[in-house]
Amino acid sequence: MADETITRDSNGAQLNEGDSVTLIKDLKVKGTSETIKRGTLVKGIRLTANPGEIECNTKQVKGLVLKTEFLKKA
Repeated sequence: MADETITRDSNGAQLNEGDSVTLIKDLKVKGTSETIKRGTLVKGIRLTANPGEIECNTKQVKGLVLKTEFLKKA
């Protein structure tokens, strides 16, 4: 692919498959009453086709999609 997209966190650091990230803001999970707190460490992220989003699992929610603007690389 000539136009390879790079997924970046809120600080501009490149994110890769399997990285760990930390939330920089409390996030309410749509469709549930769960809120994932700021400072939560999320391990083993998966990149998506959209460079502005990643997939991950947390203790509370499995199969979660997070916007990279709310993350920083751990």
